Amino acid sequence: MTIFNFGSINIDNFYHVSHMPAPGETLSAQEHSVGLGGKGANQSVAVTRAGSNVRHIGAVGPEGSWCVETLKEAGVGVNHVATLNVPTGHANILVDAEGENQIVLYSGANTAMTVTFIEDALKDAAAGDTLILQNETNLTTEAAKLARARAMRVIYSAAPFTAEAAKKMLPVTDMLVLNQIEAQQLTEALGVALADLEVPVVLITKGADGAVWIENGVETAQVPAFPVTPVDTTGAGDCFIGYVAAGLDQGMMPEDAMRFGAAASALKVTRFGTADAIPKRDEVDRFLQG
Repeated sequence: MTIFNFGSINIDNFYHVSHMPAPGETLSAQEHSVGLGGKGANQSVAVTRAGSNVRHIGAVGPEGSWCVETLKEAGVGVNHVATLNVPTGHANILVDAEGENQIVLYSGANTAMTVTFIEDALKDAAAGDTLILQNETNLTTEAAKLARARAMRVIYSAAPFTAEAAKKMLPVTDMLVLNQIEAQQLTEALGVALADLEVPVVLITKGADGAVWIENGVETAQVPAFPVTPVDTTGAGDCFIGYVAAGLDQGMMPEDAMRFGAAASALKVTRFGTADAIPKRDEVDRFLQG
């Protein structure tokens, strides 16, 4: 099967700092680096490194051709990545001594796509294929509706989170991915319990406490996180989701797919970077065997 990813492509600017700046504080960075990022690009790289076939649907600006080449070199299908006359999306990321981060995003080309472009990208999709989505592009709901019309599975990561965007996606989502804070914000906004969300599967990520799979309102699987010493948590959630989506695509049971993702994200947080720091399948397999 094939996983399609309608997702963001960003240029990530990393600044390593001793601590997060206070309001009004000017802080010197100890190190600066540039890499490929964006929730969409990160998840596409994770999917392909996990061993599944992925086609990315997205856009960059004139200065973003190296991002497309990097995706291609990683094994991601890039025939449906457009170059627009809009700057490439980018993120300024602060990483402190404990590996925690703060991020400022600029959407750029990620929010300049058209429905016609998405329709063309999905014309070869078949029943049983998967579409993964995040909140860093425009037309997320429209893309999900197009996928549902083709009997595709829709996996939606409700991040960066807004309750309004998540609410619109519920009727066209097969698997909703939230972290603990997002889950609380969504249930409070809707006035319902987590088990009453009208979506077949809810996957809750809990950071160091692992993840929970809720199907038709019932918790059916739970996996712990692997204990590691983190140096950079940026992109860990995207790594997890990409590996979980690939595991499901490869026929894994939910608990096994979640463990697959937990191992990959554990390895990722021990490395600096985003897409370039996502581990390959053989590394994850060795980690699980150890």
